[in-house]
Amino acid sequence: MSIKKFNLAEITRKDFPLFNANNSEMSQLIYLDHAATSQKPKPVIEALKEYYSFSNANVHRGAHQLSAKATEAFEKAREITAKFIQAKSTHEIVFTRNATESINLVANSWGKSELREGDEILLTIMEHHSNIIPWQIIAQQQGCSIKYVGITENGELDLEDLQSKLNSRTRLISIVHISNSLGCCNPIKKITEMAHKQGALVLLDACQSLAHKPMDISSLNIDFLAGSSHKMCGPTGIGFLWAREEILEKMPPFLGGGEMIEEVFLDNYSCADLPHKFEAGTPAIGEAIGFGAALIYLQSIGLDNINEYEKELTLYLFQKLKDVDGVEILGPNPKDQVNRGSLATFNIKNIHSNDIAELLDSKGICIRSGHHCCQPLHRYLGLSSTARASLSFTTTKEEIDIFIEELISIRLFIKENS
Repeated sequence: MSIKKFNLAEITRKDFPLFNANNSEMSQLIYLDHAATSQKPKPVIEALKEYYSFSNANVHRGAHQLSAKATEAFEKAREITAKFIQAKSTHEIVFTRNATESINLVANSWGKSELREGDEILLTIMEHHSNIIPWQIIAQQQGCSIKYVGITENGELDLEDLQSKLNSRTRLISIVHISNSLGCCNPIKKITEMAHKQGALVLLDACQSLAHKPMDISSLNIDFLAGSSHKMCGPTGIGFLWAREEILEKMPPFLGGGEMIEEVFLDNYSCADLPHKFEAGTPAIGEAIGFGAALIYLQSIGLDNINEYEKELTLYLFQKLKDVDGVEILGPNPKDQVNRGSLATFNIKNIHSNDIAELLDSKGICIRSGHHCCQPLHRYLGLSSTARASLSFTTTKEEIDIFIEELISIRLFIKENS
């Protein structure tokens, strides 16, 4: 599929019920909150319906045909996930509830078994709360410390600061791939090279990148990756952790119960093989199957095509935002960082972001306002709240035009009535 020949929004919007609703109000909705959660295409909805209608059974445990059918579909989703990120083995894919649980799994399993007093964890000031709080908890329990890497004036990771804080005591760098607020894409290959020279591991929060650009974990040379289905056109309630098989083998189980065991005795137990050692209890079977359908859908469009289309849209969004008086945009300009995320986090002088979001919502335009689960970053920047418009391959330039027109109207309305 040539990006120059096809407009991705034109050929994909038909696949999303929200954009084809019979309800006139819904059909006119402009959804610019894809960084928070993505809309779901028909193949995902149909996969969920198919499972609950005709394959509803528990996996791995039953000898009957429905269980076998459900198990096959569930494990096929794992295989699809492994191929999507180019993992070496399905044994390296652990299904979780979401990326937050994936990070907590690493913190509570690897962290508790490997971290000692005096060890250090490196995070960045731009991290989502889900990549801060688990490490704060573990650091307190294990007696280790956390250091935070800052950002440059244009809103990118400060590599010099990272280098100055990285040392032989550093055990882990846990870092976001694309910031959900700044939009910057961090140089993971360079960071991993720096970390491994000091004997540290690297965990990548890939929630804002997996649905927008191709992912090759072997090229990035990372050690852990956390992903979430609901930001990838898949269902909520399912995410995954990838980790190197040799690391997973050494890690103790995160939760105990059914499914994660090989044998249980009154005074001890033995663990199941990977990845089931980390998947206690009945998993989110339908959601995993729906997630697999979402990944197939994204691959049918092409991650390279999505990336190129969204780059063009992001440039257009930034150009149009210049027409709004008093607007201040966080993070690097897409002209300066070509791998930037397809979002714009912004403020308009003398207007609270919640007011912007509410007034836009009254016009059928959905954006995000608040701290975006990045309170430390906002405090670092001296901000309490910001507004954010985030794009996808279903977004059109016409939608951006309407969004900008309404922003200008809001600015004039508040100025005239203040």
